[in-house]
Amino acid sequence: MSKETKYTEDNIRSLDWKEHIRMRPGMYIGKLGDGSSADDGIYILLKEVLDNSIDEYVMGAGKTIEISIQGDKVIVRDYGRGIPLGKVVDVVSKMNTGGKYDSRAFKKSVGLNGVGTKAVNALSTFFRVESTRDGKSASAEFEKGNLTNQESLEETSRRRGTKVSFVPDNTIFKHYKYRTEYVAKMLKNYVYLNPGLTIVFNGEKYFSENGLKDLLSDTINLEDRLYNIIHLKGDDIEIAITHSKTQYSEEYHSFVNGQHTTQGGTHQAAFREAVVKTVREFYGKSYEASDIRKSIVSAISIKVMEPVFESQTKTKLGSTEMGDKLPTVRTYINDFVKTKLDNFLHKNSETAESLQRKILQAERERKDLSGIRKLAKERAKKASLHNKKLRDCRIHLTDSKKDRNLESTLFITEGDSASGSITKSRDVNTQAVFSLRGKPLNSYNMSKKIVYENEEFNLLQAALNIEESLEDLRYNNIVIATDADVDGMHIRLLLITFFLQFFPEVIKEGHLYILQTPLFRVRNKKETIYCYSEQERRDAIAKLSGKPEITRFKGLGEISPDEFVHFIGDDIRLDPVMLDKEKSIEELLSFYMGKNTPQRQEFIIDNLKVELDTIEEEV
Repeated sequence: MSKETKYTEDNIRSLDWKEHIRMRPGMYIGKLGDGSSADDGIYILLKEVLDNSIDEYVMGAGKTIEISIQGDKVIVRDYGRGIPLGKVVDVVSKMNTGGKYDSRAFKKSVGLNGVGTKAVNALSTFFRVESTRDGKSASAEFEKGNLTNQESLEETSRRRGTKVSFVPDNTIFKHYKYRTEYVAKMLKNYVYLNPGLTIVFNGEKYFSENGLKDLLSDTINLEDRLYNIIHLKGDDIEIAITHSKTQYSEEYHSFVNGQHTTQGGTHQAAFREAVVKTVREFYGKSYEASDIRKSIVSAISIKVMEPVFESQTKTKLGSTEMGDKLPTVRTYINDFVKTKLDNFLHKNSETAESLQRKILQAERERKDLSGIRKLAKERAKKASLHNKKLRDCRIHLTDSKKDRNLESTLFITEGDSASGSITKSRDVNTQAVFSLRGKPLNSYNMSKKIVYENEEFNLLQAALNIEESLEDLRYNNIVIATDADVDGMHIRLLLITFFLQFFPEVIKEGHLYILQTPLFRVRNKKETIYCYSEQERRDAIAKLSGKPEITRFKGLGEISPDEFVHFIGDDIRLDPVMLDKEKSIEELLSFYMGKNTPQRQEFIIDNLKVELDTIEEEV
């Protein structure tokens, strides 16, 4: 028998606030990451600081917020009321300290727990807060949550407000990099939800006059809208709705008190229900819910007294009540949509007719596909039972959908050797593998029918669970893992085409990535360096003395599982697949995946010349 471990008073530890945050950062900011995903920790740090500035604007103080990100340093400056000067240190370094517990000051605030800026402080190697009000200022500086400098009150002519500067700790956020696209999207959401607010990011201004209508205008191109955007506003609620001519599944953008609830929640569920109920009653027909909501692109924002979220990162609303002595979230949204949307449809017959034609078309397509769908689902279920294509992760055995979605990753890979290496080296708790057989079909311009008839597409759709809505997506990260050769690049392109054609919201919402794997291994007897480019290879050779051994990896299958674990673990490098908002999906697919044209040939030749010139410069 093993010796019993002693358990005494000496085993009991009390951590101070900063130690606990640094030891368990995931409890406060969700996943860490390197900035390749929109929900990585470095963006949550920015959001936590920015939320305080937004709350100042909501309370009528400060119409402009300035943000600067240069390298690893972030600066946020607002022109609100400023932190009370005697509490500048406390509000960023004492847990459960803040002004938002006083409902008189912050009635419908984003941040309620007094945690946000403390987490930023503890997880930064440099953190400075400066408050100006009543012609005086006070400031304090910290390192990893420890106070390093405090300046006493001094007279100043600067405008009132708060300025926060921080540098995320690179021992916690490894190899991190702020991506402008993700920051810009976050800031756009803030101005959509706060018409009249101006945010200046690295010199570029973000402003919205029409709220959620502007959000949908930027999300779906004019030529792809079935009808003009329906934009309805009320007390503590705003919605915007249209339907896409080409998109198959549902797309929702939901917000609570200015917070982007990427995982939905009670308000989004109530909204989906209310739209179906209102449409049925308006037309006097019991249309299928899926036919009504098919191709919908919409947004909803509500304001709730003291909202309850399912995690500190506030990605899913758990509240069922709007506030004390107020109706439930479900009742409030149902009543608003029933009244306002019904009135709109009665006043706008052209929109009502377009919507009904879309519903009837969806109904016909569903009935035409019913037999194929049934067979496809049976095949998918059978394949799942025999584990032919999908090696799932254990986290999907838990009861918490929230945890499953946030933590899990699906690698889509080709060939037995590559999928075998990833399968053996993956984290079986959170990482799953889907194995492709050969090259996927070019699905450009094909109907949804092909998804059910093609075994690869059908099983991939089933694995992801995205047939009806992105809300049911089983994996937060979908990672294409192919060889860095011509065939591998072609497979990537075909898979991206599949998602753009049938499930574009997977890309729009930042779930699709390309796995970066090393091209070279450079090593001597003491050290091994993996290199992802020619420049990194040259740097590694210069760093290692003597004549190091250099290995060129030609494919994923050549990398042993013992080595692969480095590339899909803490040091994983992912390139997000992003959409150019200036071009429609149809334009993109037509140009790259349609018939060969002189314009595409010219594009390929021009880019090949640029690539060759770059290689010559490096050599």
